[in-house]
Amino acid sequence: MGAKLGGGGGSRYTVQQNSDINVTPFVDIMLVLLIIFMVSAPMATVSIKLDLPPASAPVTQEKQKDPVFVSIQDKDLYYIGTKQVTIDVMAAELAAALQSANPTDERVLVRAQPDVEYEEFMKVLNELQENGYFKIGLINEDIS
Repeated sequence: MGAKLGGGGGSRYTVQQNSDINVTPFVDIMLVLLIIFMVSAPMATVSIKLDLPPASAPVTQEKQKDPVFVSIQDKDLYYIGTKQVTIDVMAAELAAALQSANPTDERVLVRAQPDVEYEEFMKVLNELQENGYFKIGLINEDIS
């Protein structure tokens, strides 16, 4: 804080508190910092030469299986692939469609029509989870 000497009225010399900010030291410090950053920035962009092996995709002999879709069309209207199923036999039909030794380890993709209610959608997800299918992907299709 600074002090201000002089002023009107009363005694000849009065001491008052000065609440004005002294900007000059602040500007000096900011200019010094700006110069420091301008000098040090090009040093930070210096690259280091690395000898890395070329990138290549892992070689797999295994053919990727086509995904299995569970489609929700309307209330109580469900499909696994192109086969219509009911909620009661959905887990058994899904295991048959996955054609795997351990079908609960496979990924299942679920999609629903835009006008399907949330309750129907959650009924299918709960049925899948109750039967051990925890790798569930949700499909969103653009409507345009």
